[in-house]
Amino acid sequence: MVAGKTNPQALARAAGAPKLPPLPKLRVRKPDRADANPCIGMMSSVLGCWASQGYSAQGCALLEQQLRTCMDARKPTETKKSNINYHLSRFYPQIVGAHKRK
Repeated sequence: MVAGKTNPQALARAAGAPKLPPLPKLRVRKPDRADANPCIGMMSSVLGCWASQGYSAQGCALLEQQLRTCMDARKPTETKKSNINYHLSRFYPQIVGAHKRK
């Protein structure tokens, strides 16, 4: 316990806030990375069915049809570009604190 400090706020300030390591800038690497194909799970099910029952097995017909509908489904059009790095660059001075510019 710190001498003369009785309330929790004063104790927290006396302990000091954790410091961030010096970073030139905050960035998220590849924020717009494409998501994995949603049909991959269905394809692995079809391949597993074929491996266990043979290629022309009637038991795999339902899985094959589900895979076809997934593959024929309309692909999403252009995705919006992530703006996370823009906001990180705006808030970085507030996080790190004031410092001299070179």
